[in-house]
Amino acid sequence: MSSHREAPSIAKDPVADNTDTYAFVTPGDTVTIITNYLPVEAPAGGPNFYEFADDVLYEIHVDNDGDGKPDITYQFRFETRNTNPDTFLYNTGPITALDDPNWNRRQRYSITKVTRRRGRRPRVRVLGTGLAAPPCNIGPRSTPDYGSLADAAVTSLRTGETVFAGQRAEGFYVDLGSVFDLATLRPFQNLHVIPTASADGVDALANVNVHSLALQVPIADLTRDGSVPRDPMAASAVIGVWGAASRQKALVREGDGDRRGAGPWVQVSRLGNPLFNEVIVPLARKDAWNAQGPDSDSRFARFVARPELARLLPQLYPGVFPNLAALDADRADLVAILLTGIPAGLIDGFQNFTGPTQADELRLNVAIPPAHSPHRLGILGGDLAGFPNGRRVGDDVVTIELRAVAGATYPLIDPAFTPDDAVSAIEDGTFPPVRSFLDRFPFLGLPYSGYDVPAA
Repeated sequence: MSSHREAPSIAKDPVADNTDTYAFVTPGDTVTIITNYLPVEAPAGGPNFYEFADDVLYEIHVDNDGDGKPDITYQFRFETRNTNPDTFLYNTGPITALDDPNWNRRQRYSITKVTRRRGRRPRVRVLGTGLAAPPCNIGPRSTPDYGSLADAAVTSLRTGETVFAGQRAEGFYVDLGSVFDLATLRPFQNLHVIPTASADGVDALANVNVHSLALQVPIADLTRDGSVPRDPMAASAVIGVWGAASRQKALVREGDGDRRGAGPWVQVSRLGNPLFNEVIVPLARKDAWNAQGPDSDSRFARFVARPELARLLPQLYPGVFPNLAALDADRADLVAILLTGIPAGLIDGFQNFTGPTQADELRLNVAIPPAHSPHRLGILGGDLAGFPNGRRVGDDVVTIELRAVAGATYPLIDPAFTPDDAVSAIEDGTFPPVRSFLDRFPFLGLPYSGYDVPAA
């Protein structure tokens, strides 16, 4: 998956597991950033339905000067309480409003903005407190009008941001069952070294939910000079984005079953580009990658320059990728896409280069407006507003990254290289996704209800 069970330690701590990050330009000179947590939520998750953790510090980071360190951070902290201590139920009747007395298990949150400038103390500003998160989507009797509950949880802050925190339908789509079965791609698994008849892909995440932090911010609040760039070639037009989660260094367990954190915050999860830790970083190093910031990612650059998957594809699909098999060079194209951004001169009218610091960030050129007709393959499909220029909720990132690893983007570096014919056919077969996205904030669709979708 994008980053759902990518490392041994964080797989045991789902409330802190940052599963996906999205960043894209939206109307009104704004950028929408979404970070997801709690992977693979079975909708019928009662009586203890899913929620953010009170003891986790959730963060959205923005780097606007290319050093791999956050210049702007939005921090989210949650507080959960039971309004009725004498029931085992999440709700004792229909929930029709965010303050409905039938709803027993409620969450509120605060959002704080931290701005850092070189040579100055960080500026810390609380943007909102006591903001309501909606309940989980339980079913037609408990949450009869879930859409109105979710809409009521969208908050416009006095400082210009719009924010939402709560359950949404999983936006990532992938044939997880086949991809991790020796990199099988069902549409052409007949060509696999262990062949079976070709078949349609199976979206393993089609009926599960996640918990999302969604933030829409004026572009001028994110750029290094406070401007709204119009020239895509301007250095100030590019920002880097990633999500993260931290826990306090010590955990104290109380005799009554309560527990509390103590000590400084320690990062336990992060995510910029989809599939980076999942597919690029070796298993033994994944926890270490989660614990450090993007500014240290040069330590992992060799795994980007010589990705294991690029070596495996010719072995698993004999005779299908001869040009890729013969390619014995560092993959400067992948280093650019994932670690530095794409410099000017490689793609007409486009760059999202942040400089020489190698850092896993979603790099977004905010001077490129939203596409009128988005292409699911983003830049590979000629759509400069799509991945790897940020990431939209509908971008087919699995296909894009598989094709890039297989050699589709290497001609940007070496025009003499010809990608294998099979590259343009690489699919995991899950597009179009069966879930629906919204054309408005917070863009990810309403979560599946436990009544309508049986537990896995």
